[in-house]
Amino acid sequence: MKALLSSICRQWLVILEKICYNGYMHKHIKFKLAFVCLILIFIVTSAFGCKNSVTTEEAQKVQPITLNYWRVWDASDTFSDVIAAYRALHPNITIKYRKLRYEEYESTLIDSFAENRGPDVFSVHAGWMKRYQTKLTPLPPTITMAYPIVTGAIQKTETIELRTASSVTPAQVQDEFVPAVYGNAVVNGQIYGLPLSVDTMVLYYNRDLLNNAGITDIPRYWNDSFLTAVKKLTRKNEQGDIVQAGVPLGSSINIERYADILSLLMAQNGAEIIDAQGRVSFHKTPAGATKNAAPGVEALRFYTDFANPLKDVYTWNADMPNSLQAFIDGSSAFFFGYAYHAPQIRARAPRLNFGVSKMLQIEGSKVDTNFANFWLEGVSAQSAHPSEAWDFIQFATAAENVSSYLNKAQLPAARKSLINQQLNDPNLQVFASQLLTAATWYRGNDYNAAEVILGDMIDQTLLDPKQVPKIMQTAAQKIQQTMGN
Repeated sequence: MKALLSSICRQWLVILEKICYNGYMHKHIKFKLAFVCLILIFIVTSAFGCKNSVTTEEAQKVQPITLNYWRVWDASDTFSDVIAAYRALHPNITIKYRKLRYEEYESTLIDSFAENRGPDVFSVHAGWMKRYQTKLTPLPPTITMAYPIVTGAIQKTETIELRTASSVTPAQVQDEFVPAVYGNAVVNGQIYGLPLSVDTMVLYYNRDLLNNAGITDIPRYWNDSFLTAVKKLTRKNEQGDIVQAGVPLGSSINIERYADILSLLMAQNGAEIIDAQGRVSFHKTPAGATKNAAPGVEALRFYTDFANPLKDVYTWNADMPNSLQAFIDGSSAFFFGYAYHAPQIRARAPRLNFGVSKMLQIEGSKVDTNFANFWLEGVSAQSAHPSEAWDFIQFATAAENVSSYLNKAQLPAARKSLINQQLNDPNLQVFASQLLTAATWYRGNDYNAAEVILGDMIDQTLLDPKQVPKIMQTAAQKIQQTMGN
């Protein structure tokens, strides 16, 4: 381009010389034309020369693109800072954020993939990872991105710089994220998702109800002190109906995250939920165990006692409202939940005087065992821009960028480096303190089906408590069928 314009200007000068020589123009007009040609030559040889030529690859990398990002729970304002910071680095990339209701999320995803109109980036619950693996593209080893570079103090020039960076590795996921992440994010040595946050289950309590019952100490263990508190907090009317529950335990469908609570109880009691060969084994007695009964069987019996009218700790049943709603209404003294429940409670019951304590443990246990619940951000296998999509996920989950999201959403961190910072946050301290001892267990193809099977196991135990070993064995066999290879 530079050479072509320079040649054109020289030709005009030749023509101008002939015109001037033949006397066709007035003297001052000749001077003006010569001056204009000189300016054109200057522009061609200087201004055009300041800009570097753009390669085909660079031109492709700076084309305007839009990444569609689908999630649940969080409103778009929780991501506004993260998205703005990313766009400052890559102004050609637009992040179109969409929040969907949990109830419609999976069906909307599946329909969109079937019609090839799905998102580029979307959230996957940790328990769904194996099921969605074929719909995701793993993180590539390296990613090349374009960065606009402006140079010059007076005459500013913008160029494009391509930078190739190494991606997060599986070893880094294991070292930099809390322990629960690796087994869900990494499949067959490849990373299929990265988390923004990892939540942990805690004990919520109603201060006013505890004070009224004369309970001064918040329970720490699944022991006699906890059972005594539950009995003190349970109230019945003249007909024997429960009007105030001590704790929502014992049933299935009307208890928030019942499968998590029961799974945690089994793990805390020493049950091997999944053995070394990947088989469901929570109904068995682990090798070397000293207990007569299988620890999983004991945990199930303990759990269902709270919904058994024949037990003195009877405080809950299947006819009662949802456990979260009961806590919000002030008709349940305790509630087992996660950090994401806190804003729901505050929004629906702004005057409720409640507190949060660490999850109950087995008294005398040498180590704490907690339960993790989290989502992973992944890239659709249908995305036309997988490199840019993964680059955004790595940016959003980086410690220096994710803090903005965590502060707005009030959620515990997924990165180890942010835990100490959150231990000083009164709203997150309890949740963050459990991150290094929290785990999940399901690695199968149908997380929802496994939850339903556990729920059926609970319900059948309530109907016939004497058949618990057989009921658990059947449930384990059914869940095993969802595990796949």
